[in-house]
Amino acid sequence: MKLPELHFEIVKRVVEGSKDVDEIAKEIGKKKEDLMRPLAELEKEGLVKVVRESVEAYELSQLGKRYLKEKLPEERLLEILIGNEIDLGKLKEELGKESGVLIGLVKKLGLGRIEGGKLVLDVDGLRRYAKKVRECLERAESCEELKKRGFVKRVKLSRIIVEPTEKLVEMWKKGEIEKAKVITALTSEIIESGAWKGAEFKEFDLTVEFPVRRSKRRHPLMEVHEYVKEVLVSMGFEEVKGEYVDYALWNFDVLLVPQFHPARSETDVFYVSGVEGKPIEEDVMKRTEVEHKRMWGYWRAEIARRLLLRTHTTVVTARTLYSRGGGEYRVFSLDRVFRSETLDPTHSMEFHQLEGIVVGKEVTFKHLLGFFEEFARKMGLGEVFFKPAYFPFTEPSVEGFIKHPKVGWIEVFPGGMFRPEMLRIVGLEGYNVAAWGIGIDRIAMMLLDLDDIRELYTNDLDVIRKTKVPELVMRRR
Repeated sequence: MKLPELHFEIVKRVVEGSKDVDEIAKEIGKKKEDLMRPLAELEKEGLVKVVRESVEAYELSQLGKRYLKEKLPEERLLEILIGNEIDLGKLKEELGKESGVLIGLVKKLGLGRIEGGKLVLDVDGLRRYAKKVRECLERAESCEELKKRGFVKRVKLSRIIVEPTEKLVEMWKKGEIEKAKVITALTSEIIESGAWKGAEFKEFDLTVEFPVRRSKRRHPLMEVHEYVKEVLVSMGFEEVKGEYVDYALWNFDVLLVPQFHPARSETDVFYVSGVEGKPIEEDVMKRTEVEHKRMWGYWRAEIARRLLLRTHTTVVTARTLYSRGGGEYRVFSLDRVFRSETLDPTHSMEFHQLEGIVVGKEVTFKHLLGFFEEFARKMGLGEVFFKPAYFPFTEPSVEGFIKHPKVGWIEVFPGGMFRPEMLRIVGLEGYNVAAWGIGIDRIAMMLLDLDDIRELYTNDLDVIRKTKVPELVMRRR
């Protein structure tokens, strides 16, 4: 039997025993996909048997891939140490939010302790630990250190095993299988060169199944977003948009967040430099100064003029109040926001937020609670539990909780009535405004049965294809 070169190379490796397709492809220097049709043809000839099985394995998570490229927090710590200790203030300045995680890690490992405002370390022990973690990362091994720190994740893989048949083994022993030059497509170049002379021509076999091309689909997160928008529009809301880059004035000051508040620090906010913003609203600046000095006794214009990547979409609804003024209307914004977070299963530096306002002279706090309950009902989220809350720009304020089947009650519905001081800043008096924000990513994770925010934003086709969009969302089609 004469086989094309690729078929022969596959058979040559399989005849010695069962092999994984990935292993065969690596040895031959081909992609796994390039072997699928030859394998189908060899199986049809009765030379091999293809077995598909599902196996569990570990692979680097997004966090693990990040630290594979970057230095580990403990590696950075070893670089900035003076002797065997470091001031806690300097540690936070150098490592930001990672400093707290690192302190907990070294204490848990028994490699460090806090004395007199300093972190005192077992330097040799920490160096050995960092080396071990680095080696595991580079080999992508599922060692305990990587599991505990979320550097690897368990995944289900489809494994394809190719087994030799008795027919193949027998023919191979007798030398009845040969490698031949087989022409599968006759081109003008082959005819002109004479390469067709003495070559074998492959017969067309129309019975061989061809690979099924998957139908396209939208990303599951986008499916949820579109459904949320349709629900809100059905409740009388209109979508509004805003810029990603805006002034601290609109992100913080208009919302009565004092300029000395830690939420405005560079460890929490992405400030922007080298960019010129649009002309700032001077009337808003003047009214903001009055209200801040009355409430907090402090305000500086240069702080309000700083540009940043918005940390919430309340910026958009606040600007809408300023531009539209009085009346009766409902608007919402569903878009990206940015915060200086360390990426882990529940936090990301870029995520989506859903916020809205209901404006009118007769709007009350009861309308806000009613909105949360109706929205939860339309989204299939179940029972809502409320408790009092505090936000600088709303009074009264509330936090709404829904019950997650795995982790229990989680907070997803913060809201309240905009304070008169905030409404005076945007030039709106004589009206009531119910304002709400919704942790839309948390809701999406619940609906899609995900427990890792990194999977919510993944571009891994296998993860996207296996993520089941609930019937509630699919019915919109």
